[in-house]
Amino acid sequence: MKILWLKTELLHPVDKGGRIRTYQMLRELKKIHEVVYLTLDDGSAGPEEVHAASEYCHELIRIPHRRTSKFTARFFAELALNVVSSLPYFLQKYRSDGMRLEVERRERASAFDVLVCDFLVPAVNLPAAIGRPTVLFQHNVEAEIWRRHAEVAGDRIRRTYFREQWRRTVAFERAVSHRFSKIVAVSRQDKATFESEYGLDNVAVVETGVDVEFFQPTGRAQIPKRIVFTGSMDWLPNVDGMEWFVAEILPLVQERHPGATLAIVGRSPNAAVRQLAEGRDDIIVTGTVDDVRPWIEEGAVYVVPLRIGGGTRLKIYEAMALERPVVSTAVGMEGLPVRDGQELRVVDDPRGFANQVSDLLEQPDEARALGLRAAQRVREDFAWSTVSAEFARICEEVRDNATGDGLERSNKEELATCG
Repeated sequence: MKILWLKTELLHPVDKGGRIRTYQMLRELKKIHEVVYLTLDDGSAGPEEVHAASEYCHELIRIPHRRTSKFTARFFAELALNVVSSLPYFLQKYRSDGMRLEVERRERASAFDVLVCDFLVPAVNLPAAIGRPTVLFQHNVEAEIWRRHAEVAGDRIRRTYFREQWRRTVAFERAVSHRFSKIVAVSRQDKATFESEYGLDNVAVVETGVDVEFFQPTGRAQIPKRIVFTGSMDWLPNVDGMEWFVAEILPLVQERHPGATLAIVGRSPNAAVRQLAEGRDDIIVTGTVDDVRPWIEEGAVYVVPLRIGGGTRLKIYEAMALERPVVSTAVGMEGLPVRDGQELRVVDDPRGFANQVSDLLEQPDEARALGLRAAQRVREDFAWSTVSAEFARICEEVRDNATGDGLERSNKEELATCG
């Protein structure tokens, strides 16, 4: 099977959830199928990142694309112009005639069996009609992320902005989803949302996975009373989660456990995250690290205090594979088929969250047992080889079921609706 895979970035460094999921999936698919990786390239990738693409594809196609840095004059000008667009800004900024023309050229040449659109964003560059089978790989319900941003925004200006981005995302996500032969969600909850909110009847679920060989515990000693969070620290849901944890949960933990510390581990911490550690010796903000495993292993408790998000949290499976006890909000573990009290603990209010963390700090035997149960579960059910085989099966089914009438699912009206 020949797969044309659409993306808006190269995958190295493999340092955030979406990249990890795609990288691991493609490495497995490449063993059996031919993968052509078509991506936008803003020129920031060095020769090493470009060369490393051979790990996950047979052919790499890079379309030059200018990406505007946040909080620059150009960024604010683009935000202002976006007021008159039907697209949310996070989609508008990835419009590329070059990507659309390359898809059209390869379709005319019958150069692929199945087109996979990885995340919603590349879908802004789909041609008006696709004459071959298509799969939309939805790591999140994007509109849900914007809805939750609006719900937790602290001021009226931000709430207004997030609500408008939510409205536009709903309109685009609904319209474009109906253009694909198949939607692949990463959780049963996301599948249910796509079906109920967008009226889709062609949604499959491919659970997320974890590299169980890479995330093997080494027996590294824990730092007493160390709490750990990992993630991309320029992603707003992670930033919000850490601000909330530091303001409302960590003080309650420290009432019971003076000396408890928090390590915030992840790439590109923004100013708000860096400020959390200013003038304090109980909070560490690491920035990019070469390897997250030692940081996770050194933690006595791993936390996922997210209030915003969608899809599934790869970070939870990584911590579980390393036998760490996990405390999460319901949003944080949303979409993962794991059980409160069996593989992790789930609680949403600050006092309850703090109590769960504190209890595990006080009860090392229970913390150890929780981590061992979690590790056993992910090793048995969520290896990437198993997950990728299911994704390949869905793509093959879409290819085999394709008919001339069923492929051209779009029309001019749908294209206009999509902006």
